[in-house]
Amino acid sequence: MAANEIRINDSGTIFYGTINDESGVVDLSGTTTKQIILLKPDGTKIEAAASFVTDGTDGRLSYTIQSTDFSVCGTWRVQWYVVMSSGSWKTDIKTFKVYGNL
Repeated sequence: MAANEIRINDSGTIFYGTINDESGVVDLSGTTTKQIILLKPDGTKIEAAASFVTDGTDGRLSYTIQSTDFSVCGTWRVQWYVVMSSGSWKTDIKTFKVYGNL
């Protein structure tokens, strides 16, 4: 297993995200929807249910990659999406690379 590289057909890699606003960490314990959105280099989107890392009060979410998620090499984008009684929000977009195999 490579220490810092994600490869096509990897599974078990865990993505973590922390939701912040201008006041700091957002208490997510009351969310009705929590998702990760992954955008492949070919423009195809994956939207999947995320989980709390603890109880949501720390603003942290996680998603464990499935073997079918990473099917394309290149630069991917990731964004988190949450829905609460007070509204819905998407985080800033981050990028990462998925590498091929021999």
